[in-house]
Amino acid sequence: MELLDKLNWRYAAKAMNGVKVAEDKIERILEAARLAPTSSGLQPFEIIVVKNQEIKEQIRPVAWNQSVITDCSHRLVFAAWDTYTAERINYMFDLTNEILGFKNEGWENYRQMLLGSYPQKSEEENFSHATKQAYIAFSQSVIAAAYEGVDATPIEGFEPGAVDKILGLREKDLRSAVLLPIGYRNESADWLVNLKKVRKPMKDLVTVIE
Repeated sequence: MELLDKLNWRYAAKAMNGVKVAEDKIERILEAARLAPTSSGLQPFEIIVVKNQEIKEQIRPVAWNQSVITDCSHRLVFAAWDTYTAERINYMFDLTNEILGFKNEGWENYRQMLLGSYPQKSEEENFSHATKQAYIAFSQSVIAAAYEGVDATPIEGFEPGAVDKILGLREKDLRSAVLLPIGYRNESADWLVNLKKVRKPMKDLVTVIE
């Protein structure tokens, strides 16, 4: 129930007060993202943590001039791989073998299957797939932030190409997928703060097939 209480408390804050979030809370929010499940365990994304105020100011005009971009404590940028490559796929399989301390024939066969599939697909198809994986981690960050009593505002309203340029993401073979300002709500300036949370009733959302 504690987690559900936290999720009922959270909302997409429209104004933040600039108060800094403790680094240990940020670390746990990032760890929740790191632990997220992803397709084939490839984790095809990186998370850019922007603390620099000048960079925040540069991004605000290309993010619909939203105040939370500059008034947040930290801003997380979930950047997906621009495509799948043999090098990227092999890195994760090699890392798995290193951590587990052994090789598995079935796992190695699966590696070869992926190597024969993803790199042959178009960059846009691969980026779309990688973005979906980034969103899984992004969602866990939102939940973790709520659990920590910290506000997190999902932002898709921005110019990805401009953000990529500001952060130098293309040079890293990454493309921005979604932004997540982290901070504390400014209750006196946020029109949304006292409104009831609106969600579909369970009967309109869930179908149970016995």
